[in-house]
Amino acid sequence: MNPRHFAFITITIFAVVLSLTACSGAAEPPASPEISTPANEEVTAPETENEQAYEGTRPQNETFDLMTGEGNQSHTATLHQGEGFSLYVFEKFEFDAAQGRLFLSSNPEYYVDIEPLPANYDLTQLKSAGKKELEEFGKVSDFSGELVEHPLGSAELYLQTSSDEGINYYTVWQSETGDAFLFRLHNPKGEEASDFAGPVLVSLSTVQSNS
Repeated sequence: MNPRHFAFITITIFAVVLSLTACSGAAEPPASPEISTPANEEVTAPETENEQAYEGTRPQNETFDLMTGEGNQSHTATLHQGEGFSLYVFEKFEFDAAQGRLFLSSNPEYYVDIEPLPANYDLTQLKSAGKKELEEFGKVSDFSGELVEHPLGSAELYLQTSSDEGINYYTVWQSETGDAFLFRLHNPKGEEASDFAGPVLVSLSTVQSNS
């Protein structure tokens, strides 16, 4: 992992955790949206030859610097395989490969659903669908193109709702290899929100297609 990438992640996570520990139900949504999800259990289904070949191109474990309540600390994440993609998952998270869901082990209500998008996806249609989905949670804010200091800075679409019940996101993001994914995130208001937000952002920034 590139040291400059570590530093970038550390700064970003610190900002996100600060915003979460502040006031979750603020009138205006945060400039750098927060996130919630769950994650990390081994896939029990047998691997295909393609999956085995792909795993060889990424280390089974990676170490990332995360800003925690005890300061900057290094944490190891384990590579997990989903349906057509892989990502790194931290301790205290579980990953359901069949559903593509990453969630907090202690509370599955903190989760993110990961969906690979086809090469010819229609961003306009996705934006319309995302707004419709999020409207049931509250007023929808669009942070697309504003995520400068953020692990998901390459997101083409970043919609968010923020209320007294928590935060929800609908995000279209491209990996470094140019593959697109749809993230649906649910981060309820509660004591576990900060534990969820930091690691999940880093995990999502490691999602890559197996192709």
